[in-house]
Amino acid sequence: MVLSTLGVAADYLNRKPLKGKPTAHVSYHEGLRLIRQFLAYASQHTVEDIQAFTGQWVPTPTWVKLDEVPISDAHLKRSADILKAQLGPVGLQRVGGQEWWQWRRPEIALKGEWIEMRQDYNDRMAAESKADRIILYVHGGAYYFGSVDEHRYQMQRHARKLKARLFAPRYRLAPQFPFPCGLHDCIAAYLHVIEQYDPSTVLLGGDSAGGGMVINMLVTLRDQGIPLPAGALLLSPWVDLTHSFPSVAGDATFDYIPANGFHHRPSMAWPPPNANDLRELKSPEANPPQKSKEERKKLEREATMGFSVHDVPENERHDQTTRPRAKSIPGGEHLSIELDGKLIELTDQIQMYTTNDMLAHPMVSPVMQPSLGGLPPLLIQTGGGELLRDEQIYIAHKAANPAAYLPSKKVMDEFDPKRELVDKYPPTYVVLQVWDDLCHVPHTLSFTRPAKYMYRSVAQFGAWALARAQDQAITILDDDAISIISHESSHDSESDVDRGRTVDKRFPDALGTPIRAHTVSTASGSVGRAGDPLPPFQNHMIRQRVDRHGATYPLAAQSELKCLQLDPDTIGMIKPGPVRKWVAKKSEWDVKYGKDKRAIQKQRIKEMAEGYDTLAAGEVPPPTALAGRRKKDMPSQKARKGKSWGLAMWSGWGSKHDEDTLGREQKVTRASQTVVVPEAGAAVAKVDPQRAATMVADPTMRTSATFDRSMSPSYRTVTDLGQAGPRSRPTTSSTNSPAPPAKDLPKGKEAIRDDEAHLAPYGMHTKIPGSENTFLSNNSARPHNGEVAYPFKLKNEVASASTVTLDSADHVRPMGRNDDESLAESSRPATRGGVSFMDGAGGDIIADEPGVGVYETETGLKNQEKGTGGVDNEADGPVRPPLESFVTAKEF
Repeated sequence: MVLSTLGVAADYLNRKPLKGKPTAHVSYHEGLRLIRQFLAYASQHTVEDIQAFTGQWVPTPTWVKLDEVPISDAHLKRSADILKAQLGPVGLQRVGGQEWWQWRRPEIALKGEWIEMRQDYNDRMAAESKADRIILYVHGGAYYFGSVDEHRYQMQRHARKLKARLFAPRYRLAPQFPFPCGLHDCIAAYLHVIEQYDPSTVLLGGDSAGGGMVINMLVTLRDQGIPLPAGALLLSPWVDLTHSFPSVAGDATFDYIPANGFHHRPSMAWPPPNANDLRELKSPEANPPQKSKEERKKLEREATMGFSVHDVPENERHDQTTRPRAKSIPGGEHLSIELDGKLIELTDQIQMYTTNDMLAHPMVSPVMQPSLGGLPPLLIQTGGGELLRDEQIYIAHKAANPAAYLPSKKVMDEFDPKRELVDKYPPTYVVLQVWDDLCHVPHTLSFTRPAKYMYRSVAQFGAWALARAQDQAITILDDDAISIISHESSHDSESDVDRGRTVDKRFPDALGTPIRAHTVSTASGSVGRAGDPLPPFQNHMIRQRVDRHGATYPLAAQSELKCLQLDPDTIGMIKPGPVRKWVAKKSEWDVKYGKDKRAIQKQRIKEMAEGYDTLAAGEVPPPTALAGRRKKDMPSQKARKGKSWGLAMWSGWGSKHDEDTLGREQKVTRASQTVVVPEAGAAVAKVDPQRAATMVADPTMRTSATFDRSMSPSYRTVTDLGQAGPRSRPTTSSTNSPAPPAKDLPKGKEAIRDDEAHLAPYGMHTKIPGSENTFLSNNSARPHNGEVAYPFKLKNEVASASTVTLDSADHVRPMGRNDDESLAESSRPATRGGVSFMDGAGGDIIADEPGVGVYETETGLKNQEKGTGGVDNEADGPVRPPLESFVTAKEF
């Protein structure tokens, strides 16, 4: 990223106040400043301008494969039927009908873009296998700007980290296509995906408004009986469009979102005619009374401001019977609030996504849902310094404990009058991560260190959710092996507690002691290592506070978080803080653009009075909806503009880390494939010493074309270790994930240690009777003391090269691939420390437990093909078994 001299100088001069903050890093601080400046600059332009800018074509790196595909009308029709059933008659009436939101420009069909690493695609094609990791990602942008092109640099990293195919729909944007247009498109996109892939292979993901959209999708799919995905990735989700939580009243010191809301230069798209104009248009008076000049000026001034002010007499301010009643909960024609002794009635539409009447609707603001239970596991990442922090913390707890966070009685009476939903759906498993002082969607600053840790954590959770849903291990990239942020100086990467720093945080709990590891090199409380097991859920939650170095700490108790102590009746109610800032910015905008705004609104009123294309009976679209103001001679929308150099540069900065990481990964992979032949007839794979010590080379070498990258040292496997409770385990592991899954603990047995159960590579262990600290895994023949495996076996005696001779065939059966009494788990590749691997040094690998593996010789394979290597084929005479290498004890 290009850094300005003034910016770097300012960082240096202000380094003391920034100490311990993410803004102490120049790249993060400059990136945050750049986004702020862009949004401030964009506010001087129209909504159409920012939509056109963020919707431009952005070039794609050569190492990314793209495929744009249409979404069929059949999926759109089914999605519409699902939405109609979810909204119900009352909901359809409130949104203005059941047809207008299905309309789209004839020349613009709904499409989606498949994004995948080209190397992953080539590997999949070579293996002739179907993808089993799919991400359906909904981009953010406050529902009114942004695009797949603009967000692609983020999406491609999610795809790379998880080795997944990512599908991104180009859904319709507000204000021209308000609620429920975007939701209609996104549900159709999900139907398109699950037509090709099993839902257990699919993750939903979204940032900001996209995260809120994903929650609404999940609730709709749940209620309508559509198969749910394996999990959801919610990155700073926007879940309360009423701005009723305390953090929204802040000054956005650590955030780039404008504290006073989004404001733009007036245009035909925004703002729409105000409530008073629409009221007069709908119900015109036959003989309207003549207004005086002063009254007309006052009405015109209020129309320009977008709100009206009514004085509350001093003697009525404390008299509840005579004072004007504020209507602070959206719903109905009026929305008002008492502010500084005056009643403020808002006549302009506040949010572009929907009308003021719909702001508190549960399908617009999911924080108002009667229940968020019964959903797949959720990851919610929020920045500790962002304006939307409190609502994200609240909705995480609401999903994990629906009964404790019910909405107001009014909402329950309207959307769950029989109080059935809370008991119908069980609590949802939620991983909540609050990242100290970070901004809204820090993933946007993908070139910064905190964002890189966040991407790792997303991949780690996604792999776990897929492994849990599919009952198989999932292989993901081991960033510690190749990532640059894993090899920087220890001083630069130590946590805030390691530095002994006293931190004044927004949360009341002290940092305390970070979650430490039981080994020297690996920290269990760090999200910086992809593939580390998730800790067990407690009360359906994993509640983590994460510093800028990726170290995790327990989040403050629920009783100490103010956002969890709010009166349910006040959630969904507009509050003085945000309204005061919005009114102040509107007043400033009136000076600049008041005349332009009023002229455009009058033009819109004139067009509405003249009439547009005829709509079906009962169809009353919102005033911003293009469907309600289209004409027969409406010009077709222009094709997408040319390349955006600004977005291309930003995407290049964001993609640089991915490109460098791919280069390092290729080096590691090539090193794993490099072969050194010390003498004729033998070959040894050039790998790290620990792995090389376990191998006997085979003369038949694999070529690079058949090498499985997922088996290289730069990849790890993730399995479900029962963190979210017991689940059935698969009997065999998948080809993508050779490591065996954890087995459930037999009843009455004990784990190694309760507090370390989630750290064990294969889950549960059985204590050997008569011993104090000797345990035996269900899937291994070697006993261990909880940390180190002993160099002998206690299970079935097996024949080995050192105990079998040509003359002992009558007493000992020769070893073979079909011998169930031979090396345990011989059908799967060897593993190292719980990580599966295969190398290009010969034939198949036989392994009896993690950390030990020997190659079967070419002679053994040939004998087996002839029928001489099997268990029951002894007619051809005894066969010498393959050599077995000695392996030292391996740490778990």
